[in-house]
Amino acid sequence: MSLKTGFLGFAAAAAMASAVASPVNAQQIDLKFHTMVPPVANPIKTMWQPWADKVNAEAKGKMKITIYPAMQLGGTARDVVSQVKDSVVDMGWTLPGYTPGRFPVSEVFELPFVHTNAVATTLALQDFQAKYLKDEFKDYQVILLHSHAGSLIMSRKPITKFDDMKGLKIRTATRTMSWYLDSIGAVPIDQPVPEVVQMISKGTVDALALPYEIAPAYKTQELVQYFTTLEGNQPRLNTSVFSMLMSKASYAKLPTDMKRLIDANSGKNIAEKAGKNWEDIEAPSKAIMASVKDNKFPVIPAAEAAKFKAAGKVAKDRWVGEMNKMGLKGAEMLKEAEALVLKYTK
Repeated sequence: MSLKTGFLGFAAAAAMASAVASPVNAQQIDLKFHTMVPPVANPIKTMWQPWADKVNAEAKGKMKITIYPAMQLGGTARDVVSQVKDSVVDMGWTLPGYTPGRFPVSEVFELPFVHTNAVATTLALQDFQAKYLKDEFKDYQVILLHSHAGSLIMSRKPITKFDDMKGLKIRTATRTMSWYLDSIGAVPIDQPVPEVVQMISKGTVDALALPYEIAPAYKTQELVQYFTTLEGNQPRLNTSVFSMLMSKASYAKLPTDMKRLIDANSGKNIAEKAGKNWEDIEAPSKAIMASVKDNKFPVIPAAEAAKFKAAGKVAKDRWVGEMNKMGLKGAEMLKEAEALVLKYTK
């Protein structure tokens, strides 16, 4: 499936549906969708705006979703989950990891080297959610949990071996990645993505853990010169879990047909397209990074990559311990998450 037949294809479907939609009436339900990234960011352009357009077209004037990017309704990226829970906004797209420890079970997919690709991890999340995440997200109507294509190391100085990570100040989005970086002698700095430009520009960090897709929105191709991956079948350090959440109160107020419409555009119904979308937007974003003459794309050789992967055990053991303290079977859950990702990996 290409982007044309994936989420961007929603735009064409929405346009066709709009042509036969009934006029908007006074009873139209207006839903506010809040998020932290700017409107030029790939996640808005290639997924969530087409998704909203599709839902709006299928609602035929009964309901309209309006996206407010770049935190236009106030607050910071860390506030989105609370804004949705408290019905300050109707919907929000954000990272649970921006509120460390609030969604600890879902962090299993953010552990180093559990992730393989966005399709596999997103599909695995659907199965795992049904079994293990109902309580964690009980305060929300979950539209989708998904992942991006995975974080590589974007830095101002070359990283050619495992020991080069020691002492580096590295921006990350998740506490599990912070555990990993700390365990290998790096200095993790946990900050939402809107802060990356200021952080790298001011030298607050030496490197960024990011995927290619979000980088053009923050012009990291002009801020760092090295984009480093690992040799082997898991070339990136980890991924982030993303959540598209709806206020339970807002969902409850919807008429039955609009609830069904939201449900039809949620969860397993959109998971594979979402994962494919995140994979597809990596290549054009990498091309933007490569368009800057001096930028380089080193691949750490297998022997050194093995050291990165072996070091992941510390963070995994720590997560298992956290789960055990909660009365959950941490080792069993980690094993199942890894097995699910491998099941869907192609």
